[in-house]
Amino acid sequence: MTLVLALFAGALIGLSLGALGGGGSILAVPVLVYVLGQSASQATTGSLVVVGVTSLLGAVLAHRAGHVLLARGVTFGAVALGGAALGAHFSSRVPDPVLLASFAALMLVVATVMGVRTLRSGDTVPAQRAALDDPIISFSPTFACQCPRALKVLLTATAVGLLTGFLGVGGGFLVVPALLVALSLPIQYAAGTSLVVITMTSAMALVVRAGAGAAPDWWIVLTLTAASAAGAAAGVRVAARADTRRLQSAFTLLVLGVAIYTAARAFPALA
Repeated sequence: MTLVLALFAGALIGLSLGALGGGGSILAVPVLVYVLGQSASQATTGSLVVVGVTSLLGAVLAHRAGHVLLARGVTFGAVALGGAALGAHFSSRVPDPVLLASFAALMLVVATVMGVRTLRSGDTVPAQRAALDDPIISFSPTFACQCPRALKVLLTATAVGLLTGFLGVGGGFLVVPALLVALSLPIQYAAGTSLVVITMTSAMALVVRAGAGAAPDWWIVLTLTAASAAGAAAGVRVAARADTRRLQSAFTLLVLGVAIYTAARAFPALA
């Protein structure tokens, strides 16, 4: 039964990452803790493997489909690496009840953000890849800087990195809006490009966490990862062919339900 639950949950995580560019990774920690019996520290480390491998596969598939702006994703991800390393460093120093309570609060925020994005998604305009906006910083023929936008990218990327390192989440719910607003990417490219960022920050956080804290049950993590990778492959195809708004609406309700359950379990443990 545990194996079946792991396969189902992994497929759901991957489907969301592949189709929506984020959201699914927020389920990895609750699944590992409450369904698969891992501690909070084990789960936040194991989820980085699930999220990182799934995002890498999704990024490759999305790139083949022409939905990734690689240079912009790598740039944003590079800025986020410092936050990911810092978050991973502090995560091993925080008690499990605090980690889970922080995660529950984050899930409630994620459900709200996803709900707002779903309501506003009908206002998006068709994508045009060739006419993306001017670069934020340029050095030729003269130095030019759109500094307010540069600051927005710096702050958002750092926040994404901190969340990835500290709680073991991908941060796609922040990356996609950031790529839409800060880098002016069309929605069709923001979801695919966000997978590049998530892959980079997850890898950095996992490297920093190596050897610190309790190791997760790797057989469980690998099973979840395999199911998630398969789900991501399906999700990329869904994103290319289907209206993902209904999928995102249903997934928002699921995240909200898991958030309420996690909060009900985690907050009393703080007392």
